[in-house]
Amino acid sequence: MNDTTPLAAIEQDIAATATRTGRSDDAVNLIAVSKTRAADEIRPLLEEGHRHFGENRVGEAADKWPALRADYPDVTLHMIGQLQSNKAEDAAGLFDVIHTVDRPSLIKALGKLVADGKAVPPCFLQVNIGEEEQKGGCAIADIGDLLERARSASLDILGLMCIPPQDVEPAPYFALLAKIAGEHGLKRLSMGMSADYETAVMLGATEVRVGTALFGPRD
Repeated sequence: MNDTTPLAAIEQDIAATATRTGRSDDAVNLIAVSKTRAADEIRPLLEEGHRHFGENRVGEAADKWPALRADYPDVTLHMIGQLQSNKAEDAAGLFDVIHTVDRPSLIKALGKLVADGKAVPPCFLQVNIGEEEQKGGCAIADIGDLLERARSASLDILGLMCIPPQDVEPAPYFALLAKIAGEHGLKRLSMGMSADYETAVMLGATEVRVGTALFGPRD
């Protein structure tokens, strides 16, 4: 009988794929996407030793995570949903990494916090890699300007993040994000979700954001 948990199986897949690409087996950070999941759904992963989680909304994270972190203070919490500029200060106080910096107004809001002497977590720039009107992320042509603005605001930019279009082969989009990151001297790539994380790892992902494959389908 195979009693491997979903978490262990995914970690094994990621490690094996990273190794095949010539990277170390711990080169990729698995972020468990816990948005809409109740605390009692999250605790089993915490008990299994997992410590990186992603949330989409500041308010939902603020409701759930203080109590969970009281028991597991070494959790790293990632903001992976679109962030409103007026929530920047709340997000900076709650999250350890922000993956969705995508416009000058948000950079300005985060930069003001830095200027005021407040801590701001490291960030990824989100790129609208498929040029989809309904999605967040900056235009590919705007990455250089946005990166310059972020650095001028003393933000710590780790790398680039994307969500490729649904129902098409994601590999070209992942490869494009990796190419753009390299052109700008950025080493980290937040890309890949439940359906395509192995492809993302093959193409250089350093962070993958997995929800359904870990927690099962949402109600």
